[in-house]
Amino acid sequence: MSSKVNTAVVLGGGIIGVSAATHLTRRGVSVQLVTDAEPASGASGRSLSWLNSAGERSKPYHELRMAGIDRYRTLFAADPSREWLRFDGALYWPTADEADAAVARHEYEARHGYDSHLVTGETVKAHTDDVDPAAMVADGVFNPGEGWVSLPHLIDHLLEEFAAAGGTLITGAGRSEVVVEGGRAVGVRTADGRTVTGDAVVVACGPQTPKVVEPLGVTIGDASPVSMVVISEPLEKDVTTVMNTPRAAIRPNPGRTLAVDHDWYEESITGDESGYDIPEEVIDELMDEAAKLLDGVDSLPKASWKIGRKPIPGDGEPVFGELEQVPGCYAAFTHSGATLGLLSGELIAYELTTGEKHPMLETFRPERFAGSAENAA
Repeated sequence: MSSKVNTAVVLGGGIIGVSAATHLTRRGVSVQLVTDAEPASGASGRSLSWLNSAGERSKPYHELRMAGIDRYRTLFAADPSREWLRFDGALYWPTADEADAAVARHEYEARHGYDSHLVTGETVKAHTDDVDPAAMVADGVFNPGEGWVSLPHLIDHLLEEFAAAGGTLITGAGRSEVVVEGGRAVGVRTADGRTVTGDAVVVACGPQTPKVVEPLGVTIGDASPVSMVVISEPLEKDVTTVMNTPRAAIRPNPGRTLAVDHDWYEESITGDESGYDIPEEVIDELMDEAAKLLDGVDSLPKASWKIGRKPIPGDGEPVFGELEQVPGCYAAFTHSGATLGLLSGELIAYELTTGEKHPMLETFRPERFAGSAENAA
C-alpha cells in the first residue's frame, strides 16, 4: 500500500462511494465526492438491496458479507424505528424441476452456522404470514437473520454526516476520468474539464468502474447485465419478508411499497446506456408474478421502474484495492454493494489512512484479472 492520505477524491455517488467518503471523513481525511449526476442515481437507486450471505460462495466472501451484515445490525440497533432498514427474514424456493436445491442449500448453510430453516407449504406460516403457501412450487429455505435496506435512504443518511464533517459533494460532473501524474493518481477530471485533486482517488462507479480504470492500463473483469427494479403502488397490508422465487424477487420498501426484480425478462430490454426500454406488458407480467407470492394480495400495480446495468465483476467476487499499476488509485466494484455497503467504506478508509492492506480483502484485489481473458470478458 502506498503512503497514508490526508485528502481524497471519491468518484461515484452510489453506496460504495458515499460510504467510502463518509468513512474517510471519520478518519480526518478531507474528501471531495464527485458523481456524474446525483447521488443514488445509478445502480444504488435500482438495487433489490437484500442483506444476506445465503447460498454457496467462497469462505472469504461469506466472511466479508457476514461482517457487512454486522455493520447494518449496529446501525439498526441505534434506531430500530427506521423504516428503510429492517431485519425480518427472507424466504427462498427453487423451481419445481430443481426441488432438491432447497435441501442442498439448507444443508450447506447449516454446516457453517448460517441460520437456515427448511420449510414447506404446510410449515411456512410458522415463519412468515406474507407468503401464499399455494405459490410455493417446491420446498424452500427461510433465513430469519436476513434483512433489507433502501439504499437511497441510507445514502441520504450518510451524506448528512459527510456534509456535517466538512465533506464536499460535487454533482453533475458527467463522465469523469482519473488524472495521473508521474505514474500516480492525483485527482479526477470532470466532463467539463475541471480537475479535482487529492492524495488518493477512489473509483466506485458501479458497473462503469472497469471502463474508468481501463485507460490506466488496468483490466477488471466485468459481467454486469442490464436489469430492472420496479416499485409498486402502496399496499393496504404490511409485507416484511424478502422473497427470492423462480419468477419474482421482492423486498419491502418504505411507504408500504415493494421493490420487485428478477432476470427472466432481461432479454426483453432494448437500448444502451444512453437509454433503455422494455415493453410495459413485461413489467405487468413481473408484477403479476410478484402478486401471486403474497397472501391476501390480488394485484400489485406498478408505480415506477428503473433500468440499467447491475454491477457484477467477471468472476462474481468483489474487487477492492489500490491499483498496483497506478499508486494512489483505489478501485471498488462488487455485486453485493448493499450487503457490503457500510463495511466496504470502512475497509477502504482503513487501507488509505493506515497504508496497510486489510486481511479480509486479500483475495479480492484487482490484479487477479491481469492476463485473464476469461475473467475480463
